[in-house]
Amino acid sequence: MAHLNQTFVALLKEAQFTKELLGSGATQIRQANYASKGLYFQSFANLSTGLERIGKLCLILDHYIETQGSFPDFKYLKNEIGHNLNLLQEKAEKMALHRGWPNPFPSSAIHKAIVELLSEFAEGDRYSNFDLLVGANRQADPIASWYERVDLPLFESRVTAKKKHAIVGNAKLISSLIGPISSVLHISETGEEITDVENASRNTGVFEAVAPHRQLHVLQIIRAWVKLLGKLQHVAQALGRDDIPFFDELFAAFENDDAYMKTRKTWVNI
Repeated sequence: MAHLNQTFVALLKEAQFTKELLGSGATQIRQANYASKGLYFQSFANLSTGLERIGKLCLILDHYIETQGSFPDFKYLKNEIGHNLNLLQEKAEKMALHRGWPNPFPSSAIHKAIVELLSEFAEGDRYSNFDLLVGANRQADPIASWYERVDLPLFESRVTAKKKHAIVGNAKLISSLIGPISSVLHISETGEEITDVENASRNTGVFEAVAPHRQLHVLQIIRAWVKLLGKLQHVAQALGRDDIPFFDELFAAFENDDAYMKTRKTWVNI
């Protein structure tokens, strides 16, 4: 009777955990808005942790291949990489170049901003609210940063002029119908109070227009890591040992093309 070895099981469990983190984060980033800010933090936490872990899986496999079956030590993973997603991606890009593979990572300004923001969140911005309360040196508000560096550029570049005009028109119409009899109090992503129906409706319209594009950009980053992990898996398995699971099967849903990704809102339990 065949038995799975401990290395195989550990890698499999790590990959399963990572897949669920990425799926949850990709789902939540489409749902988060000014009225449900907790979803931003959930998404940032899941995505930053998930990308860190899939990145470390790639580096572990690269080391395993280079050393013909040995894994790096704990010090390497903790001290040389830590939570820095920018550094992880840089190392992965160099790894791909070294192996003669094309760079799998999307390189637009918005993709780079997403990775930078998630890295900043992992390295300290996740405590921004506590930092404000206790008077610590506050780095940045991650939600405001996301809105300014991701959502607004997406709105300007991906949403049609017709759609933008419709958002403004709908906000004015709703305000004329229920504004005089309605009470509104929210806080926008950038911290301003929203106290009237027109502004609330306009912000909702912007969110609904941007949400599919922000999710797609996140999924494109995840897909790049998944493709790289799959390539490394095949090289590692060719060493002839029983250590390496079929990561490409586990993460298969994330390898779909953009056309499919645009049709799917939920990436949990895929």
